[in-house]
Order: sequence, then structure tokens, then C-alpha cells
Amino acid sequence: MIAVVQRVNSSSVKVDNEIVGKIGKGLNILLGVKKGDRKEDILKLVNKIANLRIFCDEDKKMNLSLLDTKGEALIISQFTLAGNVKKGRRPSFDSSEKPDIAKDMYEQFVKEFEFLGVHTQTGVFGEHMDVNIQNDGPVTFIVDSNELN
Repeated sequence: MIAVVQRVNSSSVKVDNEIVGKIGKGLNILLGVKKGDRKEDILKLVNKIANLRIFCDEDKKMNLSLLDTKGEALIISQFTLAGNVKKGRRPSFDSSEKPDIAKDMYEQFVKEFEFLGVHTQTGVFGEHMDVNIQNDGPVTFIVDSNELN
């Protein structure tokens, strides 16, 4: 499971020109589910992201987490994160999980954030979405559950 995590001042997502998710200060999270990902990957990734100290304290040091700041999360599914561009010019999506399984894992990922008390908004799984991100910093991290302890 792989996520692109961006610290934002605000973020929103539209489907068919209608806003379906919108947050203020917090994290915009693009989530890709790969074949072989398990529930343990969800828990590892949620725990890591929610507790990453990437928000500034009063001394302008990144010492605070999303949980510390009571920030919000906008979580958007993005199967292309599991794509592979090593060979040729067309990305391969062989490592992307099947849509029905990926949707279940995405929804569980969202529920875990809500369980932590994070105000959470989402996009619409499998739909074409327009994402508006006002990145704060910019601060962006790629977090892969396979690289976490």
C-alpha cells in the first residue's frame, strides 16, 4: 500500500463539477492499493501517517502530528500509484489490486482514520476526480507500507 501525503492549508475534490470532499488544514492523502496488501498494511500506514511529525510547532520545527494539531484528512483513491514505469512508455498496472478488493481496503483505511478521531473526507472510488490542493510548505512524503517496520 502506498500513499502520497501532502501537508495542506486546504484541499478539495470534485466529481462531475460537484465538491464531494473538502478539508482545511491537515493532510491530503492519495492512496494506492497493491496486490498482496493486507489489513496489517492498512494499520501500519494509518499509524505512520497520523503520527508523522510534519506540522510546525511554535518554533517553526516539524514536531507535531496530524493528531497533535487536530487536523483533517482528505483521502483519495489513486490506483496509478501502484503503476510501474520501468519498461517502455506505457505504465503497467499489473501490481494494482483488483477494484473490488482495493475499494474494500480503501474504505477500511478511511475508517481507521475516523476511528482515530480525525475529521475525514473522501473522494469517490473509481471515479474521475479533480483534486485541488493548497500544499503547505510544500511538504510532501511518499509512504510505502512495505518499507515500514
